[in-house]
Formats: sequence, structure tokens, C-alpha cells
Amino acid sequence: MNDLSMNMQTMIGDSARRIFADHIDRKLLEQFETGEFCAPLWKLVAEAGFGLTTVPEQAGGIGGQWRDASDLLFAAGAFNVPLPLAETMIANHLLAAAGIALPESSKPLTIVEAGLHGELTLSGAQGASTLSGTAHGVAWARDCDWLVLSNTVAPGQTQIALVNLRQANAVKIQPSANMAGEPRDTIHFDRAACEAVALDTALALVKPVWQLGALTRSAMMSGALKRVLDLAVQYANERIQFGKPIGKNQAIQQPLAMLAGEIGAAQMASRIALDAISGDGKTGAFDIAVAKVRNGGAATQANGIVHQVHGAIGFTYEHMLHFSASARRLWAWRNDYGSETYWARALGKAAIAQGGAQFWPSIAARSLQPAV
Repeated sequence: MNDLSMNMQTMIGDSARRIFADHIDRKLLEQFETGEFCAPLWKLVAEAGFGLTTVPEQAGGIGGQWRDASDLLFAAGAFNVPLPLAETMIANHLLAAAGIALPESSKPLTIVEAGLHGELTLSGAQGASTLSGTAHGVAWARDCDWLVLSNTVAPGQTQIALVNLRQANAVKIQPSANMAGEPRDTIHFDRAACEAVALDTALALVKPVWQLGALTRSAMMSGALKRVLDLAVQYANERIQFGKPIGKNQAIQQPLAMLAGEIGAAQMASRIALDAISGDGKTGAFDIAVAKVRNGGAATQANGIVHQVHGAIGFTYEHMLHFSASARRLWAWRNDYGSETYWARALGKAAIAQGGAQFWPSIAARSLQPAV
């Protein structure tokens, strides 16, 4: 990473942390849990240009790479940002890569991978295409005006479509939510008109929405994991029992040390994947799968250890851990865009396909191509 990229990453991360720290508090998170979209916070995020981080300057973006968004995504996870920031970043990135003009909207964008979010069919010629079928688990669909669809039609050929979700008779949104209260809606399309469709052969990922979704969710989990570890260490140093902080006991220190190691590995996996996608992308598919597996495994460890350290208070609605990723978001994010089991199985199948002689060389070279 050169100094220019490091400076951009730091500046974006610092700006994000300031905005999130100043505006995300218990009151806002409670307001979000009533089902109200945090429009004022989204306005601040949009004005800061965070959703355009990986969009080239000539397309109206900041001109950064995915590595430049690492601190931004870590911060979004650490502060439990109740917004479809990652989805909007991915949507704008794919539209720019396909040469499609970004839609003018004050609202965020959402994303769908055909065949993985549901069975969807694009019909008609470019410029007169329609979309039919059902998409499940679409993040924040009810709060978005536009959806970006990725549809693989052949190896190396991916259609990117832009769909207006406000087509009264052609698009119906059925609200639902994950265990953290974040919208994961079902959308029914009945010959919905596509504003633009492009066939992009330059994308390094075979399922860009799904894989970039896994990448960004891994980075958000990394930030959330560090946050819950900090909460646990703080509580262990403040909670006095038998005349001393419980953090002085080896029975507390050892699991926290083990968790710190797991989180460090998960964060490094996320950074490696973000860096790979920012380069030639040759190892990107492998690195994304590894990042999702590592962060999913760390989340499993974190939920048990952190709640054990906090005791019963960690489960109460009054404690901030209830709102943090440890309580619910990490469990939900583990399953977004493929669980660690899904990605581990994909890596395993790819390794088996390589054969015994190439097993270790392909892992060491990070050349495995997991079937998504």
C-alpha cells in the first residue's frame, strides 16, 4: 500500500468515526428498532461521500479502492451503523464498473445476486429489459428507491441491471427483518422495467454482489468484534469482586487473550481480502471466502466469551452489549452473503478439485477458486 492510499484510508476512517461517534447513541439505536429509518444519519453519511468511496472520480466518486474503505467498514461495524452503507457502496461500485450512470436519489441503494438471493429472470434486449421473479433477504429494500442486480450469464460475463423499486404494479416489497432488527425484505418482480442493463466482462468476481457482500460484511464483523472485545476488557477491569477487578483472574484473562488472537486473525483476513480486490483480483475469491470463514468463527467465539465475562448483565436491554454486534448483529451478519459453513464448503470443494498434488501449493498461492 502506498502513502497516498494509506492517507485516503486514514482520512475516510477518521471522518467516519467522528460522524458515527457524534450521532449514534442509545436513543438512535432504540429509534431504529421501532422500524424507523435513520434518515438524518443517512443524509450525513451521503454528504460525506462514504457510499462513493470506490467509485472513480470521473463517475462522480471519491476514486478510492476497496482497501481505502477498510477503516470505514470497520467503523460501521464497531458503531452498529443502522444503515445500508455497504450495500450502497457495492451498488455504486458495480454501476460504475459497468458504465451505468449512478441514479440521482437521496436514499440508499440495495443489491441482489440472481440465483443466490432468489430465482430471477432478466428478459428482453438491452434498453428494454424486464425483471421477473422473487428475491429473498434483500437488505433494506423498503428504504431504497433503486436496486442493482448482478446476473451471471456465462463464465466471465455478468449482467448488471439497475431497477427502480418504486414501480407500483411491477414491484412488491414484503417487509421482514433479521434478528438484529435490520430489514431483510422479500421483493416480488412482475416484468419490472430495468433502467439500464450492461454486460460487464471485466469484473474479477464471478458473483460480484454475493462476493462483495461477503467481503464488506466480513470487514464490518471485524470492526464489531474489536468493539465487543473492548467492552469485555473494560468491564473486566471495572467489575470488582472479592476486592479486586475480575480481570485480574486468570480464568478471565485466558479466554480474553484467546479471543484477541481470533479477532486479530479475522481482521487481518479482512484486510488481505480488501487489498486483493483492490489489486489484480486474482486471489480475491479465495481471500473473500477465507475472510468470511475467519470472521464467522471469531464471532462464534466472541459471543460465548464476551457474555460469560459480562455475566447476566450482558443480556439485559439496558446494557449497550444488547445493541452491539455481540448480542445480535454478529449472529445475523454471519449468515449474510453466505455463512462460514457455506464458504468453508466452497473452499473445501475447490481444494478437492485440485487434487492431492496441488492441495498445498494452491492454498499457499491463494489460487483456489471457490464455487459460489
